[in-house]
Amino acid sequence: MPTESEFLADPAAPRWIRDALRFLPVKSQFILAGNIRDRYPFLLEAAQPAKPAQPATDTQPAQPAVPAQPAKYVPLALTSYATESLKLRGYQFFLEYNAVEGFGVVTPRGESADTTRKFFSDTFKLTFDPTGRAKCSLAKALETLDRIVAHKDHFIAVFLDFASRYAKRADVLDPAEHEFFSKALVQCHGAQPHITPTHSLAQFNPVFWLCDKENDLPDWLVLNNPRLRVVTIPRPDHLLRRALITQITPSLPGCFEATDQRREDLHDVFVEQTEGMVLTDVIAITQLCRREQLRFEDIGEAVRRYKLGVTEDPWKRLDRKKIASAGDFIRRRVKGQQAAITKSLDIIKRAVTGLSGSQGSRSGGRPRGVMFLAGPTGTGKTELAKTLTELLFGDERAYIRFDMSEFSAEHADQRLIGAPPGYIGSDMGGELTNAIREKPFSVVLFDEIEKAHPRILDKFLQILDDGVLTSGRGERVYFSESVIIFTSNLGIYKYDDDGHRILNVQPAEPYEQVEQKVRAEIANYFKLQLNRPEILNRMGENIVVFDFIRPDVAVQIFDKMVGGILARLADQQRITVTLTDPVRTTLRDHCLRDLGNGGRGVGNHLEAWLINPLARALFDADVTAGGRVTITSLELTDGVPTVRLQAE
Repeated sequence: MPTESEFLADPAAPRWIRDALRFLPVKSQFILAGNIRDRYPFLLEAAQPAKPAQPATDTQPAQPAVPAQPAKYVPLALTSYATESLKLRGYQFFLEYNAVEGFGVVTPRGESADTTRKFFSDTFKLTFDPTGRAKCSLAKALETLDRIVAHKDHFIAVFLDFASRYAKRADVLDPAEHEFFSKALVQCHGAQPHITPTHSLAQFNPVFWLCDKENDLPDWLVLNNPRLRVVTIPRPDHLLRRALITQITPSLPGCFEATDQRREDLHDVFVEQTEGMVLTDVIAITQLCRREQLRFEDIGEAVRRYKLGVTEDPWKRLDRKKIASAGDFIRRRVKGQQAAITKSLDIIKRAVTGLSGSQGSRSGGRPRGVMFLAGPTGTGKTELAKTLTELLFGDERAYIRFDMSEFSAEHADQRLIGAPPGYIGSDMGGELTNAIREKPFSVVLFDEIEKAHPRILDKFLQILDDGVLTSGRGERVYFSESVIIFTSNLGIYKYDDDGHRILNVQPAEPYEQVEQKVRAEIANYFKLQLNRPEILNRMGENIVVFDFIRPDVAVQIFDKMVGGILARLADQQRITVTLTDPVRTTLRDHCLRDLGNGGRGVGNHLEAWLINPLARALFDADVTAGGRVTITSLELTDGVPTVRLQAE
């Protein structure tokens, strides 16, 4: 058993218990709020440094070298952990109360619960049933607390558990609830510190309120109360997680066989991949590891399964040969963007080989891949996202798309993560958090990100930095197996001194100059306009700039689109349509005259100059399934594009 000084000197002793022990002589009541249902590693034996071998002397025989001994811990529930800690300060008896089961004793390790119950029975007339509980109402419990707080012969601590449920609403109390908390306030101010025959430091017999949140108790009890101390219990930091992890991983197969260095490295992985989790999660992960017969070497895989709730890993099932030859696959759909395709594929290959995102850093939380696709409209940014989705998951429809123009309002973030409890729609959850919970392995596309409200961009910062997003209901959703794609037209336009939008880059400029200007304008947007340079930093070198659709590329897009239109007509209507060379040339000239809207503009022109007049002519000529026609002319008639058909 450690001494109090050894306990407080231990790096794993959390700040909240140090805070509570420090204020025992001056505070009569404490509110412990926050992470109160977790486990806490209590120090059993302090770490011992290594001792070198000592040669024999005239009075002492030779002493062998003693290796360093790590600290030993045991995970305890909050009341047990606090009990062991208070015992080091001289506290002798401990009682806990909840409104359902009444009073029960809490005994430190190695002590008898029967002895403790006898003390409370003899001294305070508590009657315990065979289950070890002394049931009573809140009002009766407060009378017992009055006697305990006034007791001077021993140091006693009382824990009021589930205190958040003592009142239906902390801001609106019924008469009985108001009377209870009023008496508790009087008791708080009326208590006096005392000494005992075995301890000369004057301390209170403290009452600890265990609450989910500080404001679960009435404000007038808590605020400006000099005798009450609020102690917030946060989620465990890396020191607490490491303290527990080093104690429980030896139970995993393969732990003892690993070298000291390998064991330390895997402990680092376990600690970092459980960032933001509670110690109960850490314990559950080791239990999952044993149940699914995973070895100590597989601890990262156990964390992944625990976070996502799935056993299969689609990333491991990917055909690496298909990824290696994906350039040709993508170029069949995305035309004229060689630099963008190469850079995007590099990001995908890093994700597949485990050199980026959750696998590239031991923190294990960041997304598998992140891309920021920037460039002129209609150049293939969304098409690339669909193509990558098909490449990875076999179906381009498997991607999750959000049009960020729908999230321009400040409160629109609630659509993504869900409304908080008590608000309309809180039971629905968020569109983004629901989608990722259902499909953790996915491509998530945020289209036209610059149109989102800046407050929503802060949510993306959480995703890019930690790979996790907390929903409106407080549930953590993990993005560690997702590919995140942002698209944007940033950098293509800028505003002059009069506020007019002008082109920042010209279609005639070479790609290298286009890329340089777009990157510079994106940097200005995040750094100067949004004042959020940290978002840009998280993007890193994953900004992929698309080129303008050049004339030679536009011809390829035109041919691809025309072929697709005619093939769809043949497949769905069984009508074969061909174009004469003069008609194709005329149609191409109309469609490629203005490339300001890129490939999307080519499609719009095709709709006006081919699809609409062809559909009209097919109806007028009553061409049915099995028909074969040739378009022999394309011209304007009364200002409307018109085609002439010749049956074969």
